[in-house]
Amino acid sequence: MADIMATAGQIQKDLAASEEFKGLSDAYASIKANQAAYDIFKDFQEIQLTLQKKQMQGEELAEDEIKKAHDIAEKVGQFDEIKALMDHEKKVNDLLQQLNQVITQPIQELYRN
Repeated sequence: MADIMATAGQIQKDLAASEEFKGLSDAYASIKANQAAYDIFKDFQEIQLTLQKKQMQGEELAEDEIKKAHDIAEKVGQFDEIKALMDHEKKVNDLLQQLNQVITQPIQELYRN
């Protein structure tokens, strides 16, 4: 177990040093430097979290919540800084998915046999 955790710690360091993460970090700094973009981004995160919680609890979404989410999504699209952040989030997510495939390969092979 200790060896796996040591490896995980190294992966954490490697992720933080990766080009994908550096791009994400730079994109986030750009958003924080633009107060209007940052405010919209925070609103977007908040409404996403609220809607996800409701969906996970099986609650129906109110029409005004859906409209608010749509309105904020439109505003998000007006900021190049947010678009860049989302692009970099996708790159980091793709890297994490590849990493997950490598890590879980023994489990996948176990169930294939």
